[in-house]
Amino acid sequence: MPTNKSLGQHWLHDRDILAAIADCAQISPDDTVLEIGPGLGTLTSELLRRAGQVTAVEFDAALARKLPGQFPGKQLQVINQDILQFNLSQLPPGYKVVANVPYYITSKIVQLLVTAVNKPSIAVLLVQKEVAQRIAARPGDMSLLALSAQIYAEATLGPLVPSEYFTPPPKVDSQVVILQLRDQPLVPSEDERALWRVARAGFSAKRKKLRSSIAAGLAIDKPAAERLLRYSDINPELRAEDLAIADWLRLARNAVA
Repeated sequence: MPTNKSLGQHWLHDRDILAAIADCAQISPDDTVLEIGPGLGTLTSELLRRAGQVTAVEFDAALARKLPGQFPGKQLQVINQDILQFNLSQLPPGYKVVANVPYYITSKIVQLLVTAVNKPSIAVLLVQKEVAQRIAARPGDMSLLALSAQIYAEATLGPLVPSEYFTPPPKVDSQVVILQLRDQPLVPSEDERALWRVARAGFSAKRKKLRSSIAAGLAIDKPAAERLLRYSDINPELRAEDLAIADWLRLARNAVA
């Protein structure tokens, strides 16, 4: 079957890799699994072997029509819809997500899942390797994407999947990122706006030291930025990528104090 290049579709057929991806979600017969972009159903097959129910949301109408016929008698619901418009609240609490995610909407899908009213208990996403590593980064290599995921979820890396395992092969390798959703976000809702204000300021010129990027981003002079950073127990010589979420939270609270 030809791929729809506009949707960023690359098919993965290797059974061992598909099983390894499904393994990361620790699926039991009691689980409902949401699969995003099931495509030809190769990962769907693995999920149906393990889960009590699979809900597959497929944007491509032709693929969505064909998928149910591949799994007669199975507990599979196929919905032809854009995942970004899908109402996650119709899924049972504690559902799991497993997906081979199109590269071009990875960040939007991560944001959808981690900020939903009805969040999954875990999301196992096969994404571009560089993006997986950005999501799971630690202080020293942080980004706004890492912050936006890790506030809500513990992020770890799963199997690496070289490009040659896909049809057609993409230009880059892929990797699984595992998001274990937290019971409570690391940043209280009342602090979110202030945190994103200072974080965006810090990352607005991420190669610059924090005294410069915070000064420019918050429209204050460098001495004021340095005082704010030191009061927040943050070295002004550091860069935005060096800070942990707790650092940004202290900085945000002091910036509005």
